[in-house]
Amino acid sequence: MIKFICYPKCTTCQRAKKWLDDNGIEYELRDIKLDRPTLSELTEWYDLSGLPLKKFFNTSGLLYKSLELKTRLPEMTEEEMLTLLATDGMLVKRPLLIGDDFVLVGFKEAEWENIK
Repeated sequence: MIKFICYPKCTTCQRAKKWLDDNGIEYELRDIKLDRPTLSELTEWYDLSGLPLKKFFNTSGLLYKSLELKTRLPEMTEEEMLTLLATDGMLVKRPLLIGDDFVLVGFKEAEWENIK
């Protein structure tokens, strides 16, 4: 079963959910604020994604900005970044779509088309 991890109040997440529903894709919904990803989940998803770890950060979020992560991230190790991401779901870029062999971060319809 595909995992759809989102923040329900986020308009991008709402568009992504509608896209999944309109395309008949079954998923398990998880609210990232109520049930934040664990360190082991984030590590697994990062490894599977093939993306730079910075892509997992919600760079437009208030928490990201208040923690001044734009300047702090380049000096952090991967382990430190993953540990930080696990502290608060609002630091994590969303939505996340996770299958057995893929991880998609953010909603880009062209990328999501490949899961059909």
